[in-house]
Amino acid sequence: MENPFGKITTLEKVMELFYNGMTLMFGGFGGVGSPPTLIDGILEKGIRDITLIGNDTGFPHIGIGKLVSQERAVKVIASHIGSNPIAGKLMHEGRLEVEFSPQGILAERIRAGGVGLPAILTDIGMDNELVSKNKPHFLLNGKDYLIETALTAEISIVYAKKADPYGNLIYDKSARNTNPLVAMAGDITIAEVEEIVSLGSLAPDEIITPGVFVDHIIPSKGVNWKWAWE
Repeated sequence: MENPFGKITTLEKVMELFYNGMTLMFGGFGGVGSPPTLIDGILEKGIRDITLIGNDTGFPHIGIGKLVSQERAVKVIASHIGSNPIAGKLMHEGRLEVEFSPQGILAERIRAGGVGLPAILTDIGMDNELVSKNKPHFLLNGKDYLIETALTAEISIVYAKKADPYGNLIYDKSARNTNPLVAMAGDITIAEVEEIVSLGSLAPDEIITPGVFVDHIIPSKGVNWKWAWE
């Protein structure tokens, strides 16, 4: 495969970008759509003390849940952790900080980060202490709102069905989920893809993530979450 933009690379090469104490944003919903090759690479490199940002904590052995289960994360910003009992156990023991954000608000905070907005206003979660605690309020047209800060990360990792050498991405069914938003919000975005196709072979109207958001592309070694579709 030609590599005119230098974005197609190897797992070993992108692993040089990861480090202890980093902020990592990930695509996926219950593990579906998370990039397992990259997650396994992070585990194998021994990266620790990560702040994770994503929809949920996966399952103990699927998706980002692998990092949580092996106590590689110190903080998680997510909409729920219920599918991973290890995350709940660590939270209650004080070994994992969890910031809960309603799912739609979480997605919008990520989108805001991707387009350069500093924050959003919302009345969602104002009556919930888990959501509203320590967050500033703003009065607009006589109505009170929470200020929810935008979310960005030092590295975003996503999974896509196809990529061309520029990094234009298309996704497969529900595995799309939060990946397009996450791809926008990283200082560096790495796409793990099922198939790399030649430049010009993707129809413009089927591209979901423009390649301008993608810095590196690696081929996937396969996924462990397609059971969710079976």
